[in-house]
Amino acid sequence: MIRLPQALNAWDTPNFRDVAKQEITQLDAGLLPLQQGLSSSSHVTESPFHPVILASHADADRISVKAGIFYTGIIAGCSCADDPTPIDEQTEYCIVRFDIDRTTGDATVTLLNE
Repeated sequence: MIRLPQALNAWDTPNFRDVAKQEITQLDAGLLPLQQGLSSSSHVTESPFHPVILASHADADRISVKAGIFYTGIIAGCSCADDPTPIDEQTEYCIVRFDIDRTTGDATVTLLNE
């Protein structure tokens, strides 16, 4: 489960983007749809990801945060001794939306096709 209570508390303050970015950065990458967002590689690496807050808005029930995520992936070969596939990290980018419940701070994340 994703929880973003600091972002919830920072809503409507000048620090919201920084707080949301910091809190998203601290999430376990396994909670994000990074594997589904790959476009030029086949597996997400364990290198850190870097979010960029693109937009945010709120209604009575939730705060929606649109974020671009920079991360890396690799094209995995067969791991054979004579496999010619180089293990080079490829920069990946996807856009996600976090919907934060305004009561609990619980959040869902959705991969956007943009």
